[in-house]
Amino acid sequence: MKAIEIRNKYLNFFKSHGHSVIPSAPLIPENDPSVLFTTAGMQPLVPYLLGEKHPAGTRLTDYQKCVRTVDIEEVGDNRHLTYFEMLGNWSLGDYFKEESIKMSFDFLTKELQIPVEKLSVTCFAGDGDCPRDEVSAKCWKEVGIPVDRIYFYGKDDNWWIAGEEGPCGPDTEMFYDTGKPACGDNCQPSCDCGKYVEIWNNVFMEYFKDNKGNYSKLEQKNVDTGLGLERMAMLLQGKETPFDTELFEPVMKKLEELQKLDDIQSRRIIAEHLRSSMMIVCDGGRPSNIDRGYVLRRLIRRMIRHMNKLQINLEEISKLIELNVENLKEMYPDLEKNKETIKAVILEEKNKFVKTLTHGEKEFNKEMMKLKEQDKDVVDGQVVFRLYDTYGFPPEVTKELAEENGLKVDMKKFDELFKTHQEKSRLGSEAKFKGGLADQNEKTISYHTATHLLHQALRTILGEHVKQSGSNITEERLRFDFTHPQKMTKEEIQQVEDLVNEQIKRDLTVTCEEMSYEEAKASGAIGLFTDKYGDRVKVYTIGDFSKEICGGPHVTHTGDMGTFKIKKEESSSSGIRRIKAILIKE
Repeated sequence: MKAIEIRNKYLNFFKSHGHSVIPSAPLIPENDPSVLFTTAGMQPLVPYLLGEKHPAGTRLTDYQKCVRTVDIEEVGDNRHLTYFEMLGNWSLGDYFKEESIKMSFDFLTKELQIPVEKLSVTCFAGDGDCPRDEVSAKCWKEVGIPVDRIYFYGKDDNWWIAGEEGPCGPDTEMFYDTGKPACGDNCQPSCDCGKYVEIWNNVFMEYFKDNKGNYSKLEQKNVDTGLGLERMAMLLQGKETPFDTELFEPVMKKLEELQKLDDIQSRRIIAEHLRSSMMIVCDGGRPSNIDRGYVLRRLIRRMIRHMNKLQINLEEISKLIELNVENLKEMYPDLEKNKETIKAVILEEKNKFVKTLTHGEKEFNKEMMKLKEQDKDVVDGQVVFRLYDTYGFPPEVTKELAEENGLKVDMKKFDELFKTHQEKSRLGSEAKFKGGLADQNEKTISYHTATHLLHQALRTILGEHVKQSGSNITEERLRFDFTHPQKMTKEEIQQVEDLVNEQIKRDLTVTCEEMSYEEAKASGAIGLFTDKYGDRVKVYTIGDFSKEICGGPHVTHTGDMGTFKIKKEESSSSGIRRIKAILIKE
């Protein structure tokens, strides 16, 4: 059964059970700054789960386009996807456990024709916050799941919440038995042996968790379900991976034709990242160095790296996009409407990355000359990581260049640094920069860089006693607090403003280096709020004017920032002054 058939059966089934079919929300969330992408079907519905009335009623169903960024580096194995489609149905204070479970069972066994023998389920085991879910277990027994295939697990497995706080509750999960041999006498759905695959999750939202970790009962009991389309298509078609289904098969075959070296993992990465990038661009995403733009840039550049690895001509990207549009247009008609935009955005990013590779090679050559001067033959892992982190230069390319020049590479050190970097990215899974801004876009990045220029200008005009004591940045202005004992004069304000604008007009280059905190101090960098950073820090240097420890992000050149204008200078607290300023773009 093809994926689109599964989707249509799902929507029609729930429509026949009184659900209104609502459209998929965009991948780029509207009015929700807490996440980069829509990650689940319930995400756009949170206000309604909390009691607001939905215009379509109390029973809803849809397919939701989703992107999850936590496991980008895992894509390439037999199961991880960045973009996926989630089928869902909701009860907003309407039906609850009994009816939800009955409908799920009927859909699986009658519409999809899955034998009951293939199904196992799990329920919440209970704890001090919520009792054991005997109601769900009883419902499953009544519809036909035998007791020996009903399992109870704790919060790690059978409790769902989006984030740290909000609506939540116990869930019941459905598993498909692939027929693979059991891993032992106690093989069950909690195993990772591959015998059992989760196919559906029904969350019974009857609690609210506050920011202190306390649980309270919701006035409105809700049901929120999610069924992964790609995974279901894979199982029903008897395929080993989603990449073997019709969703990926045409591109996978084409890549096999184009490749000069064979690597299944690279083909999967290219196919997955191409589809994900196309979907994000189609919904308005654009590559950048921040937030969702950074994720999109990573996807496109990782795809290109693996095309290079397979020695596939990068000019083939345009044809691969067309092939994907043709294959997926029935499911996603907007891909065809936006085909030329998708091409333009991805190809432009490809061209930028090719330049990055050229620039990175120049930086590598500088490092190589240093090694030869020092009569050394090992490229330090720190250098490999800096080329990767600062210039986007792939470590495998650094290794190849080093070997061509008779040098060894300390990849162990690189792997350690990369693992730390990966963990930071995973912890801030929405791709927020550590120590950076909560709201990162072109305007706020310019304002962030402007605070560095302002800080140094104040130290130059008023004296080195000036230290930053706080800042706040929005898209409209910056607010900068600093130590200074008295009100600034009009002349001083004008001098500071002029000095900042002088640096902007000089179009200074902004560079970043990673080093230990002690090395940063020794280099003359100003250290601010050092408790925000780890043992290693990033030092941003703006030409010959400013050098600060900072998490970033920043502009690459000051020339595009606009004209700096101080709107207000006032007291913030004893010994602390506050400046409010704006950047005016002509």
